[in-house]
Amino acid sequence: MSAQQVRLWAPDAEQVELVLGATGGERVAMAPSGSSGGGAGTASGDGWWSVTADVAAHGGRYAFAVDGGDPVPDPRSRHQPDGVHAASALVDTGAFPWTDQGWRGVPLERAAVYELHVGTFTEAGTFDAAAERLGHLVELGVSVVELMPVAAFPGRHGWGYDGVALYAVHDAYGGPQGLARFVDAAHAAGLAVWLDVVYNHLGPSGNYLRQTGPYFTDRHHTPWGEAVNLDGPGSDEVRAYLLDNARMWLEDYHLDGLRLDAVHALHDERAVHVLEELAALADDITGRTGVPRSLVAESDRNDPATVARRGPGGAGGLGLHGQWADDVHHALHVLLSGESQGYYGDFADPGAVPKVLGRTPFFHDGTLSTFRGRVHGRPVHLEVTEPWRFVASLQTHDQVGNRAVGDRLHHGIPAGRHAVGAALLLTAPWTPMLFMGEEWGASTPWQYFTDHEEEWLAQSIREGRQAEFAEHGWAGEVPDPQDTGTVTASTLRWAEVDEGEHAEMLAFYRALLHWRRDTPAQMRGTVGEVTRKPDGTGGEVLTVTRPGVALVARLGGEGEVAVPPPGGDHAARPAGVDLVAAFPATAGEPAAGQLRLGPDSVVVVRR
Repeated sequence: MSAQQVRLWAPDAEQVELVLGATGGERVAMAPSGSSGGGAGTASGDGWWSVTADVAAHGGRYAFAVDGGDPVPDPRSRHQPDGVHAASALVDTGAFPWTDQGWRGVPLERAAVYELHVGTFTEAGTFDAAAERLGHLVELGVSVVELMPVAAFPGRHGWGYDGVALYAVHDAYGGPQGLARFVDAAHAAGLAVWLDVVYNHLGPSGNYLRQTGPYFTDRHHTPWGEAVNLDGPGSDEVRAYLLDNARMWLEDYHLDGLRLDAVHALHDERAVHVLEELAALADDITGRTGVPRSLVAESDRNDPATVARRGPGGAGGLGLHGQWADDVHHALHVLLSGESQGYYGDFADPGAVPKVLGRTPFFHDGTLSTFRGRVHGRPVHLEVTEPWRFVASLQTHDQVGNRAVGDRLHHGIPAGRHAVGAALLLTAPWTPMLFMGEEWGASTPWQYFTDHEEEWLAQSIREGRQAEFAEHGWAGEVPDPQDTGTVTASTLRWAEVDEGEHAEMLAFYRALLHWRRDTPAQMRGTVGEVTRKPDGTGGEVLTVTRPGVALVARLGGEGEVAVPPPGGDHAARPAGVDLVAAFPATAGEPAAGQLRLGPDSVVVVRR
């Protein structure tokens, strides 16, 4: 590789040096370049420095020194093979040997999403090991794999939300080439790949952006400290940093979509919000390639304007393609577990489940949120905003991992009740998302883990989590995030997939997901009728009826009760119900025009 131009944006620097080699032996003075090279969203090139050097001759490793300081990694580094504090490494993403030229993608309206964490999805914890399990996901019936963040973060183990090198792929997972191989293999298997990206903050260890430019501002604040500078002086290049990052993932790595973490923490007072620019970027790539690129926001605002399109003159919404609908999770969690502390309190309302399954993904759609102490949300009009734009779940990394011991929903309820939750989610009109291992009722917890070098930071995290859970009434010991045993405990055990009740649950999930995959969205129904009635033995019967599908479920109770098949038009058929799935399997066998349902059982039928 010959000499090449190396560039850095450092608008406040008086001098910048390129530091060559992994150990920083040679420094080369850089000069103001006067041009940003046309980065996305930039208004001027002020503050850019450049130099032409043969980085490859120094092992492809380099860093920058600003005003005589210690070397820091490239903010746009593609690889940090020695960790986030060390020199960056050159990566030629154009040299990846792609074989997915025939890939046509998965539109959001056809998505069934599977969220996985690369480091604990398999014992090896790498992209290549995860690729070996793609056959399981194809057989399961999902269509999209959503990877938790892979941008480089401190240490080997972590969730990824404390990433500090947003352009670099975490080396312990397999680095840039490993990610490219995984995406290529997923496309060959017919699966789209989304990536969770974090643009609202960087982690506390290894964040060197402040040493190069005004990437953060005290004009706004987030739960992690100062906000990313999206609307203050110098923010043109900060926005370009994020837009170019999204472009890299979608184009260089052939990713099919991005999940945008906590977009409510992206404080932007400009007329054109950065989220609108990101949506336009994804739409442009979709138009040029013919492969759908979906941007899905995690938002706490319960505002359908997140996914509403901009009209003439700027009227409308931000134009993202989808958003998480956590209210669906909360309502189902309370129904199935009985927990009602904290923000779950409002969802103990008997009308919560009928509302989020029957009419809207937002329980709080302009209603009082007692947890927030104010009215929250805005109504969703499904005749305007398609229901598949809302991504709903029964379990997620947040809802499991942020519990004191990382216990999954199904660890505290009977298997049949878990199946009821799966049926309610997978027959709803919202785009469903599973969390890895959910489909077989994995025995493993999923706990919070880190691998920080700084003991003060590790101890602060330990004490903070212990104090937080103590405030919520948890009296036990919280797993040590720094203990590698916490990672081991959180790693899926694939040997149990074909065992007993795990296999039965997996078969149930497969049946529902295959039905969903094979049924057009319009035939799955939109709004539905949801009823809840006592069963006479201390439990309740819940019935959901939609165009195309219906289910009847029993929660709790004693003994068997007779209920009519859901949908109302099956009892007269000689062949009985048109069964999609039942748990336990015997619940789907009608007798004398009735179903005999035991405690915590469910039957799903076509209509």
